[in-house]
Amino acid sequence: MTSTTPLRRQPVQQRSAKRVERMLEACAALIEEVGYDGVTTTLIAERAGVAVGSLYQFFPDKRAVVQELTLRNLERFIQTVDGTFTTKALAHWWDAVDSIFDVYVAMHREVPAFSRLHFGDVVDLRLMDDRKDNNSVVSDRIAEMISSRFAIPLDEVKLPISIAVEAADGVLGLAFRRDPAGDPLVLDEAKAMIRGYLSTRMPGQPPATP
Repeated sequence: MTSTTPLRRQPVQQRSAKRVERMLEACAALIEEVGYDGVTTTLIAERAGVAVGSLYQFFPDKRAVVQELTLRNLERFIQTVDGTFTTKALAHWWDAVDSIFDVYVAMHREVPAFSRLHFGDVVDLRLMDDRKDNNSVVSDRIAEMISSRFAIPLDEVKLPISIAVEAADGVLGLAFRRDPAGDPLVLDEAKAMIRGYLSTRMPGQPPATP
């Protein structure tokens, strides 16, 4: 996904993989507590129970740790959405959009540091891929999934989904600033806004108002 991997080397042994996982979990917990600016590699190593030299074997700096954490969160998001697409009866694209919205909100509530990092914008607008901004990485993956699931040409959904992601990102930021769990009234408004916009840009009959 990125032109340069954040890991200096991939953990091969199970013990090394578990050590990397502890570093990522420690980084997420620290971001929740002190924010990105307050995190250092020394703090990450201490929280993970490893020597700082061990951290540097895998990551050159704290940005790389956060980059790997963000990439894994993206894959978790995509896998969860894909699982929803597989297990739920989604008759129309707007059912899929609602499901994607719900997964994104759930990650804000449940995944450590996600509400602070989102998909890395706090650190770098091109954290996940140095060729395009983070929201474009997310919207492109969503557009591909909807295009494939509902047999809609990708060029018909790519721009509308990109605009919907940008708009949702802004309003969801408001919802989680007003309430750490997400202000339910703002979340409802965000979902209605996305439905309303996409109903004028995507094929098929517009969805009923929820």
